[in-house]
This record gives sequence, C-alpha cells and structure tokens, in this order.
Amino acid sequence: MKFFLPTLLLTGLCCSAASAQFAPQAGLVGSTAIHKGSPEIKAWASSCTLHRGLQHIENPSLGYTTLGDGTSALGMANGEVVSLGDSGVATVSFVQALYNGAGPDFAVFENAFQNPADKEEAFMELAFVEVSSDGEHFFRFPATSNTPTATQIRGAGDYMNARLVNNLAGKYLSQYGTPFDLEELKGTEGLDIDHITHIRIIDVIGSVGSVGSKDQLGQRINDPYPTAFGTGGFDLDAVAALHMTGTAIPAAESTAARIYPNPASEEVYVTLPAVAPSATLVLCDLSGKVIIRQGAQVKNTIPLSSLHSGLYLVGIIETTGIQWIGKCAKI
Repeated sequence: MKFFLPTLLLTGLCCSAASAQFAPQAGLVGSTAIHKGSPEIKAWASSCTLHRGLQHIENPSLGYTTLGDGTSALGMANGEVVSLGDSGVATVSFVQALYNGAGPDFAVFENAFQNPADKEEAFMELAFVEVSSDGEHFFRFPATSNTPTATQIRGAGDYMNARLVNNLAGKYLSQYGTPFDLEELKGTEGLDIDHITHIRIIDVIGSVGSVGSKDQLGQRINDPYPTAFGTGGFDLDAVAALHMTGTAIPAAESTAARIYPNPASEEVYVTLPAVAPSATLVLCDLSGKVIIRQGAQVKNTIPLSSLHSGLYLVGIIETTGIQWIGKCAKI
C-alpha cells in the first residue's frame, strides 16, 4: 500500500497536464486570436532575417524550402508567406522597441485553415517564439502541446484542436495572430521586457520520433511531419506589435498614402493626404539604414536608379516620431 498513493497521485497529475485546456480556435467564445484589422495593432515588422530549414530534416538531399523570402514577413498580414522548413528561423524587428503593456504585446500570423467539419479544429503548423532586448540573447516563451502523440499528424486531412496548444505560433487561422504576453517572461535575467528589439520564430519539427521538438514539459509536439516540399514547415505571414514605444505606425495598406509605381526602376512617387511642415521623408534599407532623407510633401519623388534591386522602406517622420511606413521595390 505504501507505493499505491504516490503512484495514484503521479497518475492524476499526468492526466491533469495532458488534459489541460487553453484558448479555443479563432471565432469561438474565449479565443485570444488577434484579427489583422484589430485596432490593438500599432505596427508591423519592418525587417526580417531568414535562415531556412530543410524540407525534411531526415532526408537532407531534398534541400531547403523555397516559398517566399524575408520580405514576405514584413508589413500587414496578407497571406503572402515565407515557409521556414524544419527548424527554420525568422528574426524580425520593428522601427521601435516593444514593451510590456496590459495584456498581449505582439502577435504572430500564420496561414492555418479550418476543418470544415469542426470549428474547433484546424490544420496547423507550429513554431516556437523567442524575444530579445539586445538582438543577441533570446529567451523562449514556455510552450505547451497536449496534442496526442500516439499517431503522427501528416497531411492536410489531419487537424488539431487549438485548446490543446499554448504559446506556439500558428495556433490560429489565417488572418488571425497568436498573441504573446511579455509579462510571462518577467524576471528573466538578461531580458528587458520593456525594450524588446527582436522577435524570433523557430519552426517546430512536429515528428513524434526522435528528431521531434519538445515543449516545456518535455512532451513531443505533434504537428504535420514530414512536410517534404518547398512550402514545408511554419508559414510566417506577419508579426504585429500591440505595445510599441513612441508613436504608432499605421500600416501602408490601411492609410490613404500611396506608393507608385511599385515596383519601379527609375523613381517612385509617394503621395500623402496631408503632411506637417516639419515632416521628413526617408528611404531605408531593410536593416534600417537611411539612404535618402528629404523634406516630406503631399507628393514626393524618390530616385531609385542608383540603388540595388530589392525591397526598401519608406517612412514619414515628424517631431513626435515615425508617423507612417510603407514598402517599395526597386527592379
């Protein structure tokens, strides 16, 4: 009998952990999903460094994923994604630092789709999320996956229940971001939760075998595996800031500002509904380096002919901070 009680208690604890319930899928009562049009969103990621993962980590000969690139993760969530592949990594930053406010502080958008037969379920590809206040040292949100691991999730017909997943990006449907609250990392040595400069998204290897990723409890995270094609792994759409220092930056898609023609080879025009006399227009590369700075007008011309082909950021700066940011492509 002296062994019965501890064993019973242990069994009860394991069952409790395995049955833990978290917020449900987007659109259901109690969901924490953030819609891309939410007024809570203050800005979108303005730069991204990408390190692709393999299509199939156990078969490296297939090579790396191919869909999208780092620019696909910039700006408002729009369904244009970059596929990370097995353990692929995308590190994004904003024009200003994020801070720990009331409730969630940022949200990560993927392109999960719903099970047509059950609103609780969706085809989800998951990722760990880490943050840094210096761009060098990163700290992971404690993630939990209670999805059963007896059978490997594989194709598009295999669905998962969002109530069994917590602090893993990709939990919610396309156009809905998974929120993260910096308060959960309060007290972490080496991290200033009121000055977050970088967010890192790391694809989960969803294998229930030996190569699979584990959650904070040491449990295998069961999500689609293998995804041995160019669009494999976590599909990053966008990252939104909910609490950001300085002035809010509206997304280009949601303002009356226009950038045209876009893409362009010689010059690009930027028109604004109104502009303060002291405002400045800047053209930056994706690292944030200012290439062109000039006084802002209602209609602006930016010369591009001397620049290398690629994506650039256009910003309007006033005395109170950055007021607007958009993207233009040089071809």
